[in-house]
Amino acid sequence: MLRKNPSGHLPDVAQSAFIDPTAIICGKVVIEDNVFIGPYAVIRADEVDTNGDMQPIVIKRDSNIQDGVVIHSKSGAAVIVGERTSIAHRSIIHGPCEVGDDVFIGFNSVVFRTRIGNGCVVRHNSVIDGLNLPDKFHVPPMTNIGPGFDLDSISKVPPEYSSFSESVVSANHYLVQGYKKLANEL
Repeated sequence: MLRKNPSGHLPDVAQSAFIDPTAIICGKVVIEDNVFIGPYAVIRADEVDTNGDMQPIVIKRDSNIQDGVVIHSKSGAAVIVGERTSIAHRSIIHGPCEVGDDVFIGFNSVVFRTRIGNGCVVRHNSVIDGLNLPDKFHVPPMTNIGPGFDLDSISKVPPEYSSFSESVVSANHYLVQGYKKLANEL
């Protein structure tokens, strides 16, 4: 469901994107080409800053926002999800933040006040809050990263996780095409 926010902004959704009918997309949200938005996802850009302004939430091309994901922004701050990025089931992406290109955010993870570099893999049940991750970092399951965390204690992304991330993007690209085709048949 596409909804206006109280400021009157309506989502801008590319024709080639697929949004599940149970998802809620509200306000100043930009969804680019071939994006998949899964069931019960909520993407909500409706808070303003102290000047009454807000930055958009942008989901760039070929990315997927899976079932039950929540993307929101505090006080009108920007949220950017890069190209070919996967946000897995029930994760929370809360602005201000930026998630780079070719990133995988695992199930039930939370990202807030950070920049996740290109090619990172954040495994399930992790929290990244207030510390930027450089490109190609691998965050093990159930890791909490914040100010003061020693990034040298975690490794770069192993090749098998990069290929897994690519396969998730590919599978969801197929779903966009399949669901769009079904919608045209009904």
